[in-house]
Amino acid sequence: MNAVIPREQAVRDLYAAYLADRKDIAGAMLTEDFTFSSPRDDHIDRAAHFERCWPKDPLFRAIYIEFLAVNGDEAVVRYRAEKLDGTSFANMESLRFRGDRIAAVEVYFGRNL
Repeated sequence: MNAVIPREQAVRDLYAAYLADRKDIAGAMLTEDFTFSSPRDDHIDRAAHFERCWPKDPLFRAIYIEFLAVNGDEAVVRYRAEKLDGTSFANMESLRFRGDRIAAVEVYFGRNL
């Protein structure tokens, strides 16, 4: 029997998979009809998300989750990302779950730090 991962841990695992360039892990966490939205991408599907949003070469040194709240089927996270070039930025994201998988992510760009 597989244990259900608490949603807070699922969010942390998603960011860890992104940082480690583990599309296989992230892909298993997303629904088949997953959508992604940001100021640059309006409701794109999971294939476009992996094509546009996952760097082909390592880009990040670290991602620090500074705030994470879960309420029912939604999680909100604020994070700071440090890039390999020494720059950093902060964003907020809303993640919606369906069952034990993530069905949608909406990114709200923050500022460069």
